[in-house]
Amino acid sequence: MNYYAGMDVSLEETAVCVVDETGRIVKELRAASDPHALVAALREVGLPLERIGMEACSMTAWLHDELVAAELPAICIETRQANAAMKTMPNKTDRNDARALAQIMRTGWFRQVHVKSRQCRLWRSLLVARRTVLNEMRSIENVVRAILREGGLKLGTPARNAFADKARDMTSGDGEVMALIEPLLAVLATMLREFDRLTKRVLDIVKGEETCRRLMSAPGVGPITALAFRATIDRPDRFQHSQDVGAHLGLTPSRYQSGETDIQGRISRCGDEIARTALYEAAHCLLVRSKKWSSLRAWGMNVAKRRGMARARVAVARKLAVILHRMWTDATPFRFGKEPGAKAGQAAMA
Repeated sequence: MNYYAGMDVSLEETAVCVVDETGRIVKELRAASDPHALVAALREVGLPLERIGMEACSMTAWLHDELVAAELPAICIETRQANAAMKTMPNKTDRNDARALAQIMRTGWFRQVHVKSRQCRLWRSLLVARRTVLNEMRSIENVVRAILREGGLKLGTPARNAFADKARDMTSGDGEVMALIEPLLAVLATMLREFDRLTKRVLDIVKGEETCRRLMSAPGVGPITALAFRATIDRPDRFQHSQDVGAHLGLTPSRYQSGETDIQGRISRCGDEIARTALYEAAHCLLVRSKKWSSLRAWGMNVAKRRGMARARVAVARKLAVILHRMWTDATPFRFGKEPGAKAGQAAMA
């Protein structure tokens, strides 16, 4: 007989439920949310476990890697599917959640989530740290601007490195305002220094990554976008078709269809937010700032004429994700294509 286990992981403790192939609960237990404790608890059950399921969370990758290393059939499943099963329980408890996960493992109604390598997880953590510092810097700058506006002073849009000097120059004659903004500017200077360190770390990683350098051959794709895409995809072979990458990153329209109702909504935004935002910014740079002609930019500008620039950015971001995946898979640089005028000239010469 086959047996299946579900684990509801929390910060301190994990609830475990084991069921047989008929759905009968065989064993329920609790263990510390530590790989060694969980491995020992599962081995003490003494049953041949076919699948061990857990919901995707911040600790899942760490626990999954350790359980797999201990030759246990651990599986990570999508949070949305896990929540759908957990809602069938009348009461929300860790014990009931573990029961629901065990039944999902038994029935096979789940989609396995790819657990990224530790290196890719560290790269993504670096990008999250850099973005967090950048957002906090913007918040402090906005507070300084608000304080100055109360006195009728408009700071304008100076460069980030010149922000503090300009603020001090404008308030040099007002001691009260200077006393308010000086602590903020001191914090801002520290954050700017650490932000530069994080950015340099990203640049150093990209220099040593051949895949990132190849992805940067595409117009609009810089080090941040290349590393975000590299860390999110992890392994290109896990996508059977390059077109699946756009849906994976939440860049395809959502759809609701039932009977005569068929509604196509906005993009799903169900993938990695950092990679999706980076691709959107890369699409903006490609459409607005890039000067070199490419078939991708020409296609995007045609979409902008018909549907508007906002939708064109999303469409180009989706297509750029597909192109980057194909470049990665084929180990080829970006192909700009030939301008229509160049093709006509070559035909005339022939």
